[in-house]
Amino acid sequence: MASGEAEMPWHAGEEAVQRMLHVPRLDNPTSLFLSPYAANLLVRSPLLALGALDSKSRPWTTIWGGKAGFSRAVSNTVIGLQSTVDRSFDPVLETLLGTKADGEVVRDRGPGRMVGGLAIDLETRRRVKLYGRMVAGSLVATERGAGEVQMAVKIEQSLGNCPKYLNKKHVIPHIPQPKLVSKELPLPQQAIDLIAKADLFFISSSNHDRDMDTNHRGGPPGFVRILSNDESGLVIVYPEYSGNRLYQTLGNLNTTPLAGLVFPDFDTGDVLYITGTTEILAGEKAANLIAHTNLAVKIRVEAARFVSEGLPFRGVTGEFSPYNPPVRYLSTEERLGITSTEKMIYAKLINRKILTPDIGCFRFRIADPQKTSKWRPGQYVALSFKNELDIGYSHMRDDDPKSLNDDFSRTFTVSSPKPTTDTYDEFEITVRKVGPATEHLFQHNLRDPLDVPILGFGGEFFIKQDSREHIAFIAGGVGITPLLAQIEGLDMTRFQLLWMARSSDLALVLDTFTKYPGLAKATRLFVTGRVHTTSESWQRLEASEAKLTNGRITSDDFAGLIPTRWYLCTGPTLRNSILKWLEGKTVVYEDFNY
Repeated sequence: MASGEAEMPWHAGEEAVQRMLHVPRLDNPTSLFLSPYAANLLVRSPLLALGALDSKSRPWTTIWGGKAGFSRAVSNTVIGLQSTVDRSFDPVLETLLGTKADGEVVRDRGPGRMVGGLAIDLETRRRVKLYGRMVAGSLVATERGAGEVQMAVKIEQSLGNCPKYLNKKHVIPHIPQPKLVSKELPLPQQAIDLIAKADLFFISSSNHDRDMDTNHRGGPPGFVRILSNDESGLVIVYPEYSGNRLYQTLGNLNTTPLAGLVFPDFDTGDVLYITGTTEILAGEKAANLIAHTNLAVKIRVEAARFVSEGLPFRGVTGEFSPYNPPVRYLSTEERLGITSTEKMIYAKLINRKILTPDIGCFRFRIADPQKTSKWRPGQYVALSFKNELDIGYSHMRDDDPKSLNDDFSRTFTVSSPKPTTDTYDEFEITVRKVGPATEHLFQHNLRDPLDVPILGFGGEFFIKQDSREHIAFIAGGVGITPLLAQIEGLDMTRFQLLWMARSSDLALVLDTFTKYPGLAKATRLFVTGRVHTTSESWQRLEASEAKLTNGRITSDDFAGLIPTRWYLCTGPTLRNSILKWLEGKTVVYEDFNY
């Protein structure tokens, strides 16, 4: 948080980060006392994250509480707290009160040790930051490894924060039974698994010995990525999502590149404490490490404590924040199987065929096909619409929360077959209009050039049909697209298509049957919604050789079918049902989530 000097509301590190990120000049909203809002939220918050510097000036972070009311304002400058704690391995408790648990009151001489704090109620998504100095505290042993702490802190700053990225949790108290699993590096797998599943952590930082900040970072499970955990050391990285642009944590890391993090496991009570050196990554340096990220923090861990059942609470997970973006993977992880290139390659939209109000086919030409990997039928293309759709910074956008961290990168299944030549300079996608990127494709004026960057081609949803093998493909709506790209290599006499489509999507079905003669004869079509049997579309379908059903596909529809291998591309609900119906069969699917 910022300095309390009226003539310099931002310290040098905060100003440096704001300049680097081109933040317009703004006033510091920090209160130089315990504001009424902060006092009110403090008593209503079941958790309080606390940060302190150890004897080596390394920051550590912990979490106390379990039930609202354990901390409260004594005055507009002092708060008091009483909490059950892990008295054996908690690094912040050890730093502030030592290891004795005899009830002796510990008083700091001089101004007192710095304490960063964050009172947080995850269930209501409210939080407030605090900064002050310890006045006095005491620790009494209660259970084996557990104790009761009382502490008074003189508050010098407070600041309310927004609810973004706070995943809801209902917190309940629990007596800790701490056991030190490891304090060595590299971390054991159990601790790595905790980081990998975490949807939040708390971080403490300082501006040398003059100021301290403790705050929350949240996102989808897995938003923290592990760069290494071996003899070379433990290095983690996380993306900094769009926030209030005060950059108080990053400002501290600019002047004092040290941070202490705590990862709580709300299910088991396990907790991981780490402290280490930090590096702020911006622009290209961030994007080169984490896909589609403009700002990130890398932490090389210098010390760690992994404690089982060390937390004085448990938590029941509720709704995830609507502001959470998808997990952003390391560039080395190749999560999408996308090939990167040194130079950005563009695809130009050259043709569009609107089949229904919501489904269309879009053909692109690659500007420099030699610089991209040759795509294969069964793969998908990743395109970036950031230049077309990004409208710039906004702190909160409740009408479309995900857009704040939307990198506007989209993956679409390539629906065109392998080209007859070896140029691979064009491809086609068949998509449903479901969001801003597809909306843009439908509405774009073709008289104006539309060039979108290609991030790469990836995926391996390849349909194989061995000699004399009978196979089947089950599609839901536009889930037919992987088949469209590969149908030319299949023997239709040993192939069965089960396709469920909406009555409003019949134009897609008819277009597909027209493009691929012979497919209708191998198709059982399930049409949902109201069917107009006198319509031209339905009459054309009846004239085809497809077997028609007005209704959803059921388990009974699989009776008597003989395929030895099943390919599946549907929405998750239908897919889960079909996987149960085909239990014991060979089923190949890729999670496109159409």
